[in-house]
Amino acid sequence: MVSARLFQLFGLACLASLFLARDGGGGVWSSEDNNYLVTAPQNPFLEIGTNFTATCMITNTAEVTVDDLYWNLSKTTVSKEHYIKINRTTLNVTVPIINEEPGWLHCLCNKKSPDVVLNKSKFMGGIWLRKGYRPEKPENLSCIAVQEKTYISPTISCEWKAVGRQTNEIPTTYWLIVKGMNENKYNTSTPNNRAQVSFDTYPNFMPLEIWVEAHNKLGTAESEHLKNEANFFVKTNPPSEVKAYSEKGFPLSLFINWTHPIDTVYVKLMYQIRFCPLGSHNWTYVPLADTDKYIQSYRLQKLIPDTVYTTQVRCKNHLKDYGYWSNWSTNATERTSECRPSSKPDLWKTTIENGITERYVQLICKEPQLSNGRISRFDVRINNKKDEFKNGSWESIPVNKSKSDSSSNQRGIMKLKKIFLPDKQSVKACVTASNSVGTSPEACLVISAKPHEHTPVKELKVWPHGDRLHLEWNIPNNTAVSEYVIEWISDIHMDWQRENRTTRHTTIKGNLERFVCYNVSVYPIYMRQIGKPARKEAYLEQGAPLQGPSVELNGYPGHDVAEVMWKEIPRKIRRGFITEYKIFYTNGTKIQVVTVPANTTSCFLKSLSANTRYDVWIEASTIRGSAKGSNHSFTTLKYESIEGTVVGVSIGFLFLVLMVILLCIYKKDVIEDNFWPRIPNPGESTIGNWSPDCHLTTEIPKEHCLSGISVLDVGVCDAKHGFDEDKASLSLKKDKYLSEEHSSGIGGSSCMSSPRQSVSDSDEGADMVDTTASTVQYSSVVASSGYKGQTPSSQPQHSIFSRSESTQPLLDSEENPDMLVQEGSQHFQRFPRRSRFTQGSESKDATGCTQLDDEQPDFCPFEEDTEQTTLPDSPSTDVSPAAPISSYMPQRGGYRPQ
Repeated sequence: MVSARLFQLFGLACLASLFLARDGGGGVWSSEDNNYLVTAPQNPFLEIGTNFTATCMITNTAEVTVDDLYWNLSKTTVSKEHYIKINRTTLNVTVPIINEEPGWLHCLCNKKSPDVVLNKSKFMGGIWLRKGYRPEKPENLSCIAVQEKTYISPTISCEWKAVGRQTNEIPTTYWLIVKGMNENKYNTSTPNNRAQVSFDTYPNFMPLEIWVEAHNKLGTAESEHLKNEANFFVKTNPPSEVKAYSEKGFPLSLFINWTHPIDTVYVKLMYQIRFCPLGSHNWTYVPLADTDKYIQSYRLQKLIPDTVYTTQVRCKNHLKDYGYWSNWSTNATERTSECRPSSKPDLWKTTIENGITERYVQLICKEPQLSNGRISRFDVRINNKKDEFKNGSWESIPVNKSKSDSSSNQRGIMKLKKIFLPDKQSVKACVTASNSVGTSPEACLVISAKPHEHTPVKELKVWPHGDRLHLEWNIPNNTAVSEYVIEWISDIHMDWQRENRTTRHTTIKGNLERFVCYNVSVYPIYMRQIGKPARKEAYLEQGAPLQGPSVELNGYPGHDVAEVMWKEIPRKIRRGFITEYKIFYTNGTKIQVVTVPANTTSCFLKSLSANTRYDVWIEASTIRGSAKGSNHSFTTLKYESIEGTVVGVSIGFLFLVLMVILLCIYKKDVIEDNFWPRIPNPGESTIGNWSPDCHLTTEIPKEHCLSGISVLDVGVCDAKHGFDEDKASLSLKKDKYLSEEHSSGIGGSSCMSSPRQSVSDSDEGADMVDTTASTVQYSSVVASSGYKGQTPSSQPQHSIFSRSESTQPLLDSEENPDMLVQEGSQHFQRFPRRSRFTQGSESKDATGCTQLDDEQPDFCPFEEDTEQTTLPDSPSTDVSPAAPISSYMPQRGGYRPQ
């Protein structure tokens, strides 16, 4: 028993000595010979994912035992359940290797004796753990030998896929091995996944075996072996001098030829050809069965006329499973010859409405999809018969760049002709396209006078998805639809495409732009007649508006309210559907916000402060953001409403004007009497028929008279005598002098008036008309001789001058006094009425004479049968006879209405 234990200790000591002898620092840390702890691993290179067992032995001391030892892995104490106690001086530990980081595994002593504290470094041992992965089998080994000049290069290059992981502590090295004839091996090493092996000359037609080996400290792995003829690994250059030729009369084909890249002494080749229209990347491959021969030319067929094609050729070993295809050759580009157009033009229209009944239609079209050449002209024919369409004359429209629609985003759109669409009549338009070879089939379109009679599609939906706009609709009730036309229009672009009658879901195939609004329409076509469209607006992608709307005030602000209004943002800068407007307004201290729907263009701002300045602006929002518009300022009114004040004042003024008008209507007579007094018409006077009832009495004029009367000192007898003698031959000139000498002026004022010429003077009648300007004052001189039948004895003799203030024109008798003198008393018979002119208060005496206020009669009427009274002798011997008695009555204070 004792001998067995001694043998075990001896074995452990030998094992520790062996590791110490191999590498004191490679995998085991052990200091000088006087160290008391010695550690030993099973293997210094550890595979990640395995368990590692280490041993710690106590030597050269009896101070400690295994009970005083413990293990640390990367400064972390290992649990004692992983310890294995071998004997009093040996302790094992088993730990898992779980990460790639290298680290120390230490054996330490935890006894607190003076010797341990003093010699702490001697009671420590450790192992440096280097971790890694075993190498795995390389995969996908491939080798290639390329062409150099006119032969195969002697160097063969190989690549493979390195499988598994490796660490810096345990790297993996790859060996490429090529085994040729006679067991000759060529190899090379590399840490990468590719390598090359060189021969003296390439071993054409000889067998080769190639493989790869992966090596590291934890093991070795080997790839699969490639065993093939040396030409199996050959890749030649592509064919050279590839050319394409078009042939007149063969618009559907191109002839291709090329040069072989290498001689058949080295490799026998076969070829492959592909082609596509210029600019396209959808290649068409010629079937390999047609070109898997050693050929040098080929004819491409079933091509599109007048189309530029790009052609490429490549080659490889003629054995199908041998070798690698070469790279494709350089492009050979050539255009096929022209041919008559084999498809119809794509005819469409845009409608311009002018008023209600007149419409103009712009015909547009695209070139035929199979134009087979350059279209040089379009021929258009228009028929507008009501019941049937008959053949009309063709109009040729040449194609040139000036007539192409530059606003379209697709080439080939052509404006043909603007035609008038008659009311209640359909128009049939037909068009053909021609090139240098021939004319296309005819495309016709019937523009109906009543498109609303054709049922539109239902439930049209348009939405963006990726870089396309998707459409979906339901079939109309009328199932006679022959096709659909999808039209999309922006501010600068217009295009359309056609869809089959069975289509219910499609995408717009044109090039669309982001942030641009498109008006998408779907037209059903009923036997070439255009039906009523269904329309939707859509964006491929929406963005925030470039700017907000400009706000302005609608009218004047009120006391506490103001109405703001704005216009919709133009579509070019809208960049999306407006979801809402936000109106911001502030008085400098607080900002308030009002949100309104997208279909609103005005808003009332309420609860404002009076006599306050406000700043207002609007933000327009889409689903992608918002933009602010320009600011606008206004000031509210100080009072409640200036409009109410203005309206009240206006109503009051109108009421006042109305009352004045009514007053003028009801008081018309009073107003006329004050502003337009009645003037007597002398033509209607009755003084001509008046006969005096009594003799005239003299009246002593008062000093301060107001009646305009002048006194003529002539006796009654003299007046009568003179009147009797000279009444038939009295000259008017003498009367003139008499009037001038004894009156204060006819027509003038009787008080302090300047003398005027009498209107009764015939000599001056003509001058009177010119000087008085149709304004004449009437006057007369009347003899006062007392009552009729009485002889005045005590009263002085006076003459009475009577004047009228009337401005009426003179009567004929007044303008021509000669007539009055000749007729005598008959003068009074010309007036059918009787009129009296009086002043002051009137009264009659016993004789019937009218008495004035001073109780003296001013005037007594004459009887027609009474003798004319003659004036007494005048004191002056040269006094002329008195003038004829005037027919006017004396007045004191003006005139009285008759």
